[in-house]
Amino acid sequence: MTYTRLFIDDDLQSGGALHLDGEKAHYMGRVLRLRTGDAVTVFNGRDGEFTATVDRIARNRAVLLLGEPVESSAESPLKIHLVQGISRGDRMDFVVQKAAELGVKRITPVLTKHGVVKLDAARAAKRREHWQGIAESACEQSGRMRPPLIDPPAELNAWIGARTAEADTDLILRPGAPLALAAVARPVTKACLLIGPEGGFSDREYEDADAADFTAVSLGPRILRTETAALAALTVAQTLWGDLGVTHPSNLPSACR
Repeated sequence: MTYTRLFIDDDLQSGGALHLDGEKAHYMGRVLRLRTGDAVTVFNGRDGEFTATVDRIARNRAVLLLGEPVESSAESPLKIHLVQGISRGDRMDFVVQKAAELGVKRITPVLTKHGVVKLDAARAAKRREHWQGIAESACEQSGRMRPPLIDPPAELNAWIGARTAEADTDLILRPGAPLALAAVARPVTKACLLIGPEGGFSDREYEDADAADFTAVSLGPRILRTETAALAALTVAQTLWGDLGVTHPSNLPSACR
């Protein structure tokens, strides 16, 4: 049976009741057109996933009754930290959405020399909230239980200067780099992937990344748009080191399980 999945930022436990209002209740009633008695599943990124039943629903209010926990195996075993140069328009939204679908654990939006997007503190906070919502919606669709952490936007040079050595494989995409991403050895614990905005990184930014022990890698002979590069790089990484190259047990014939 297929259920509608909802991200609910609230404590979840079997037998409990969730009282929802505002945008979430509006989304359930007006967009999803859920009705009393409909079955859904809910998750919050902390307590797991639970079956739920719509007990009451009105214009801007809804009540869900929680049932039993649901087993899920949609989280990737590969830990990827995506550091993405902020691009204009809906390109950054696309990157956040696809990164969440592809199992990225953390996304750090960075402001770069050639980037055309400029954010003050207020706008940066609003964009972060917007991107977090996109990531949560992508997890609802893709079956993930833990939305990626979206960091506050930061200047790239400041982020490089303040970063800690939390990943054992640090990579930066650079057109023409002699080392292909597909030739990189499997990370032991975590990979950090640094991708530029439209216009790419400056020479100084490449130098700063090199000084911080990032390895320059390429995705082949063509220069890709920033959103294409992110999607391609994450797909390659998950295929080589994660779970895209593994057949899920539910897709196998019963005789092969």
